[in-house]
Amino acid sequence: MPAYEYRCSDCGHHFDQRQKMSDAPIASCPKCNGSVHRLISGGAGAISKGAGSSGESFQGCGMNQVCGMGGGCAGGACWEQ
Repeated sequence: MPAYEYRCSDCGHHFDQRQKMSDAPIASCPKCNGSVHRLISGGAGAISKGAGSSGESFQGCGMNQVCGMGGGCAGGACWEQ
């Protein structure tokens, strides 16, 4: 299920909402009940698992988590040199 970004036209509140692609866009701000519009974003991109062309290996990790491989997290994937 994709996450869509929204911004309130009234109070400027910015938020993400996971929705089915078939769901109607959200119409009101959860903070002030004002009018919101969906933002266009680049998306998450591709995340590969396995060895990369430069010798890095990737393993999935969640947002705001510390990667256990000794490298770091970037874009939802752990990296290790």
